Amino acid sequence: MRALVFADRSAAALAPLDRHYAVPLLPVAGKELILYTVEELVAAGVTDCVFVLSEHADRVEHLLGDGQRWGARFRVVLSRGGEAPSALWPRIRIGDDAPLLVLRGDLLRTPAVAPFLRKAQGQAGVRIRGVGADPRASLLLLRPGHDQAGALPLAPLLDLLSVDGGAAGPDAEAAADSVPLPDGDLSLLEDLPAYHRANLDVVAGAFRGLAPAGRELALGLIAGRRAQVSPRSLKQGHAYVGENSRVSAEAELLGNVVIARDVIVDRAATIHDSVILPHSYVGELVEVRNAIVAGDQLIRVDTGVVVTISDAFLLGNLGQGNAAAGSRVTDRIGGALLILLSLPLWPLALAAAALSRPPAGALPAAGEGGNATAAAARLWRTEMLIGNRRSSLPTAGESDQCFFTGRFATDIPVLALLPRLLAVLRGDLRLVGVAPLTPRESESRSEDWQRVRDQAPVGLLGPTQLLLPGDAPLDERLMSDAFYAGQRSDLKDLRWLGEGLRGLFSARAWRARGAGESITARD
Repeated sequence: MRALVFADRSAAALAPLDRHYAVPLLPVAGKELILYTVEELVAAGVTDCVFVLSEHADRVEHLLGDGQRWGARFRVVLSRGGEAPSALWPRIRIGDDAPLLVLRGDLLRTPAVAPFLRKAQGQAGVRIRGVGADPRASLLLLRPGHDQAGALPLAPLLDLLSVDGGAAGPDAEAAADSVPLPDGDLSLLEDLPAYHRANLDVVAGAFRGLAPAGRELALGLIAGRRAQVSPRSLKQGHAYVGENSRVSAEAELLGNVVIARDVIVDRAATIHDSVILPHSYVGELVEVRNAIVAGDQLIRVDTGVVVTISDAFLLGNLGQGNAAAGSRVTDRIGGALLILLSLPLWPLALAAAALSRPPAGALPAAGEGGNATAAAARLWRTEMLIGNRRSSLPTAGESDQCFFTGRFATDIPVLALLPRLLAVLRGDLRLVGVAPLTPRESESRSEDWQRVRDQAPVGLLGPTQLLLPGDAPLDERLMSDAFYAGQRSDLKDLRWLGEGLRGLFSARAWRARGAGESITARD
């Protein structure tokens, strides 16, 4: 069974969200809209899918990947949106040798694919139409031989499935046998109030067949992975708090509330019947009622008024964090150049590691690995750090950004950290950024200010790496990184890069570092 999924309609009616979101990417109760359709198809055994995309197609394609995450196979076809079927069909390239299910993936509905396919088994027609309360959410099953004339009549199919076109015309009605779809709920997300309402209905359990994924902390309170929220914050109603989001224990959630991933709700803030989109900050004492918050924009769904808040202490945009701070081409090119220039140093690093005295516990005990393991442990130490590259999975978090690197077992900084150049080449590190943390160090952070550093990329060089001693306390390193994240710019990054390169030729960089000693020194 194959599926042809149309997810190409315009998001203009959802302005100002259309600047950052295509309709399939809109978060609904912690999950991108199109993923509801993907999961429904896979659950029904439909794993060979072609997606027709338009706006922000690259981002939708990145979210979907090739389908391996679901044990499926995905392919993408680009559309200009509203494109004529005669122009679109040749690019889709689907024959008539296997059943084909046609549906829209840019709307929200109670799961209906599996019941429809079961009912269609009792129909003998070549084209079977699944009809619900709203014809715009119809399903179409095309059996082998549907394209015998050499060109699939896509026009009536697109009319049937059009979010804007309404009911099908008489030709389309005559062209397909019909079976009723089971009763359920449907949202076309055709405007901001509809999008707002769909989110609140899902989290309140009022949307049949759909529920937010996460752990239930208290009655009516669902939290995603690594979300931090106190049950006492939910004063009444239902709330969903997405992955990596943090709600102060002194904040209040009332009515039905949806808080997406990577959101901070500060002390004494009040969220009432509202949707907070990813990477937003809601400040102290701020009240949000019957609204959508997108970064520094407050969208009142009852009046349609959009207000941009200039005071970052009230509402702010936390950026995309490390997921959007992945390595740039210029960083990889710079990393490759530095590797070439450093080739003469690698044998020197091996020699320095061989001559150094291993720290206590670095070597395995007799019988636990043999001479080869002991020799490797003497020369090389493996590290697991959190970098910039995030998995293509939409639910990826810090654990999916971990990478393994190594360091030579020497106290000479320049030689010890040579392997991190390979991490720059892979895209795990930028040339300039905050200092990489281990997963344990990252998990130990409990204050909001300690996560300000996540707004900057993770880098090989930076003020923390160059100015602080290697044994500096974690809080001191996080403070240095947070200050850098708040002040960084491309020009300042160039200066830090120059500072790092200049430091490589200093005596301090080539001397074994003692406690409290940094790579570069400033008076």
